[in-house]
Amino acid sequence: MQSDLKFDFHTHHDRCGHARGKIRDYIEAAIDRGFNIIGISDHSPYFASEQDHLHPGIAMAKSSFAEYVIEVLQLKEEYKGKIEVLLGVESDFFPKHIDLYREQFKQYPFDYIIGSVHHVGGVSIFNKNRWNRLTEKEKVQTKEEYYGLIEQSAKSGLFQILGHIDAMKGYYPSFSSIETVALERTLRVIAENNVAIEINTSGKTKDCGGWYPSDEILAMAHHYGVNVTFGSDAHDPERVGDDFENVRKRLKEIGFKEWAYFSQKDMFLTPL
Repeated sequence: MQSDLKFDFHTHHDRCGHARGKIRDYIEAAIDRGFNIIGISDHSPYFASEQDHLHPGIAMAKSSFAEYVIEVLQLKEEYKGKIEVLLGVESDFFPKHIDLYREQFKQYPFDYIIGSVHHVGGVSIFNKNRWNRLTEKEKVQTKEEYYGLIEQSAKSGLFQILGHIDAMKGYYPSFSSIETVALERTLRVIAENNVAIEINTSGKTKDCGGWYPSDEILAMAHHYGVNVTFGSDAHDPERVGDDFENVRKRLKEIGFKEWAYFSQKDMFLTPL
């Protein structure tokens, strides 16, 4: 495989209720930018809910999931020879519902599944008010609970990629400076389970700025032998592949020699 392979595995579209544009718009944007692979990975439905569409502004309806898969597979065929379109999904990680999600996903030919922790203690990681009135000890406990969930997601065997592993800093930049050894333990677990982490460039759209995860975490990930991949987390076609070349350059500076791409749930490594 060529060393200048260009890919973006984390993109959304209008079914999730908070992204702009159709799947085709993201594929066309990737072609315009000279990408070889584009992964479509919209937010999974809330499968454990009795309601069909629990949070219309956050994720697609359960009844939309099959049509989502069908549309991506049709576009995969249509664009063959122009760009490789991959069927992905960004799945919430809820430990008590993992088997339900596993059952849902195994019905379809996913190329990869991104596992993302979006909730800790039943509260969104992006809810900046969750930090109000917490003691320093409680902040440490919250961070450790977050990384404990990421560890569990790595061990679950369901995911090929773990999404934005320090995204809890999104609207609370001080998250990064909460001291705990949990992060290093989590990176070791991720490496042992051969799951990749993404460099997700959507941090620049939040208060924290920059990317997920931080350079410090990437250096630690490199030390422990964690594989990395790229995802813009685009919710607008204009952001497809955002900062790709900058990420490639930074990874080389940190010491990485290769990064991962995916097909039919297999991970392949290609030179940076």
